[in-house]
Amino acid sequence: MVLTATSTNNVKVYTVSGSNLARKIPDWLARRKRKELQKDIEWSTRIELIQDFGFPEAALRIKATPDGTHCMATGLYKPQIRVFDFANSSMKFDRHTDTENVNFLIMSEDWTKSVHLQNDRTLEFHNEGQMHYRARIPRFGRDLAYHSPSCDVLVGGASSEVYRLNIDQGRFMTPFQTQSESGVNVVEVNPAHQLFGFGTEDGTVEFWDPRARNRIGALEPTIPNLLQPVAGTRGGFEITALDFRADGLGAAVGTSSGHVLLYDLRQARPWQIKDQQYGLPIKVLKWLEPTRSYSGDSADTEGAKIMSADSRIIKLWAVESGKPYTSIEPPCDINDVCVSPGTGLVYVAGESSDIQTYFVPQLGPAPQWCHFLENLTEEMEENQKQSIYDDYKFVVRRELESLGLGHLVGTPVLKPYMHGFFVDLRLYERAKAIANPFAYEEYRIRRVQEKLAEARESRIRATTKLPKVNRALAQRLLQMQKAETTKRKAAEEDEDEEDEVKRIGGRQRKKVQAAAVTASAVLEDNRFKDIFADPEFEVDEGVDEYKQLHNTYAKRVQKTLDRDDSSDEEDLDIRHEKIVESDAESVDSDNDFYQ
Repeated sequence: MVLTATSTNNVKVYTVSGSNLARKIPDWLARRKRKELQKDIEWSTRIELIQDFGFPEAALRIKATPDGTHCMATGLYKPQIRVFDFANSSMKFDRHTDTENVNFLIMSEDWTKSVHLQNDRTLEFHNEGQMHYRARIPRFGRDLAYHSPSCDVLVGGASSEVYRLNIDQGRFMTPFQTQSESGVNVVEVNPAHQLFGFGTEDGTVEFWDPRARNRIGALEPTIPNLLQPVAGTRGGFEITALDFRADGLGAAVGTSSGHVLLYDLRQARPWQIKDQQYGLPIKVLKWLEPTRSYSGDSADTEGAKIMSADSRIIKLWAVESGKPYTSIEPPCDINDVCVSPGTGLVYVAGESSDIQTYFVPQLGPAPQWCHFLENLTEEMEENQKQSIYDDYKFVVRRELESLGLGHLVGTPVLKPYMHGFFVDLRLYERAKAIANPFAYEEYRIRRVQEKLAEARESRIRATTKLPKVNRALAQRLLQMQKAETTKRKAAEEDEDEEDEVKRIGGRQRKKVQAAAVTASAVLEDNRFKDIFADPEFEVDEGVDEYKQLHNTYAKRVQKTLDRDDSSDEEDLDIRHEKIVESDAESVDSDNDFYQ
């Protein structure tokens, strides 16, 4: 088994699990044919970082716990919640829900407390044993956040209000009234000073102070030369993603047009605008602070990075310069992306039954529970092995003499092998260029001739379908007609030749033309159609009477027909023309005799 590795800007990305790396076998078949699967090398050497790491249909959301020991994900079908234990590399439990999950939050250091926003306007609170409580909100929700100092769950949705549910008092508080008329797409809490950020459908970002419960500022991002502006928005796009930096001063804003804008909260203009290049809405934005590099314990010289993801690709790029760092393109549409805290392990939930797992060594070390990844990826990387003969050319003695290298026989430059020698490829190319300086010109002429031959073969050719009965007679009539047509065209092009034919062989031309007219009349007249359709009218050329009457002519026609497949079309025309002319002369001489 080999790992698929991609390298962008010398940054390697290893596909650890997912992406159909191993052949999928149903559970019931695996249990039934366990002994046979033990002999399957591909099945026995597969990599399964976490057992059952996926859902029957697709994964919607995925998040790692703050302590880094578990991972929680939601998916379908049927709608369910799954918790995976990293220490045991397996699924801890799964729990089914009534409706699909829009988003969820982990409110404790481990997985025991979580809140889930469902698509039926409900909030579900789950503990370690079951669903603890369910609350209903007035409008459909789109995103949620948790403010731990006040124990408020903030929910934004298809309304201008941001609902607040206080889990300490167990009741809804007065909602925040935003200036957006369409709704709130993103809700985010700054981890440093607890500033609320609301990304609206109108294309603005509003900032609220939780202490004063008032709006203290707003951003109206603008993107120059926007190709497809969204009607009803201020900047021509919606805000679809928002993330604050850990220092409390940086903010990354993602739009529905596929752009990412980086802001300093002390300024109203972005210092960096990045285009995702696909025109798809940004789904995930994350600030990635520098950690130790793969080669040592020193800090990453590139500094902080931004991870931006739409439904097609995940891109990592530098914050200060905006230069691309690397990219990850899963084989399915992306729904959510999660980075294991302080490591280089990336989980991608998408429209696939498997949750894709990628390891980027230069982004961070492997987690403690799978520390073997750093050595495993190097050992099982899919590398193209170079053969020892890739830099040598095999030549025989005759070719060696023609290149002027015969005097090298017996020297270490030539390595004897079977009936020839191995010579260094660079030496061979240089000797060939000296021995034949016009090789390129010959090659160019040969390629031109091949192109012309291909063009001739691609031309549309007229094909004549011969009948099954009396094929030789029908072909002979067609050849006579074609020969006369060719001769008549040639005579019209050359007036001198036409005058000479009229003066010397006028009577002969009239006889041949009459024969051609007769042949055309036989083929086109309905009175003679039974000759070529009814087997009763088949001419038996094997009887003695036919051979006596058509002795010389039959031999010439049969010889011409036998060479049809191996001769050119122009040669056939010339031979048919000669046969017709000789027949016309014989007919003319017979007429003179009878006269």
